[in-house]
Amino acid sequence: MKLTRVCIYPKDVQRITGKSEKASRRLLQKIKDNMGKEQHQFITTDDFANYTGIQNSLVQEYLND
Repeated sequence: MKLTRVCIYPKDVQRITGKSEKASRRLLQKIKDNMGKEQHQFITTDDFANYTGIQNSLVQEYLND
């Protein structure tokens, strides 16, 4: 069984969306605010997929490090 990351970071958002690092950070902050997460909590691939409407399987493809 291959383990994959479940947390998403600004660099991942950049790869997926083509946005700048600052825009990626803002998007992750919007997702946190929208989901009621605290500053120390992570954004998961499911959170990102649900918010953006991108299929989770596509998000996972970009996380293969």
